[in-house]
Amino acid sequence: MNSQAIEDYLKAIYKLQVRDSTVLTSVLASYLQVSPPAATGMMKKLSASNLVRHHPYQGVELTDHGEKIALEVIRHHRLVELYLSEALGVPWDKVHDEAEKWEHILSEDLEDRIDEFLGYPTSDPHGAPIPDRNGTISDRDVCTLSKLSVGDKAVIIEVCDENAEMLRYLGKLNLYPQTGVQVASVSPFDELMTICIDLDNDISSELVLGQKITTRILVSLSPLDERPTA
Repeated sequence: MNSQAIEDYLKAIYKLQVRDSTVLTSVLASYLQVSPPAATGMMKKLSASNLVRHHPYQGVELTDHGEKIALEVIRHHRLVELYLSEALGVPWDKVHDEAEKWEHILSEDLEDRIDEFLGYPTSDPHGAPIPDRNGTISDRDVCTLSKLSVGDKAVIIEVCDENAEMLRYLGKLNLYPQTGVQVASVSPFDELMTICIDLDNDISSELVLGQKITTRILVSLSPLDERPTA
């Protein structure tokens, strides 16, 4: 059985690997808020267990075995988040920290029961995809909100769930998954983005967002606005 520390490292590497194919140890250390020597030591341990491929001074990547474990932990985490939200009414800014405690101890039987109870969901309260029982995540055609141009229309697919204060702020702005948005303007130097969001009863609201927000929201372009993004 893997320790909680090992599972935390594998999960972190997987998440960082989604952004960059190879993860620098310094970036991993910063992400997990540990010292670089501690991260390097764990990389050697994980490499010896064939969970990662570690290239000194170049970075680390998961092996197939390491990725399988990471996806199982992520599946537990996101199922628990949705269960806490849907069944117990826990606010979306609090489910992440609670799920961090459950993800390492959830049994396979309880995992299956939660999955069935929720109707075999494919995403968590923040829009993040839930791996299926085989550890498969469906491909999504998404980009960050920051990549959009003036006039683009899109739908919010996912928001970063690791900062509770930011989630509370996004909730106040009604920036939830499945919310429609359109870019009204982007300032030329500080890249502040003005967007219009679709609310109920055809009411729209205009918001000004900085890059700390726009880089942490994933969107899917509306069909008529699909175009290559950098």
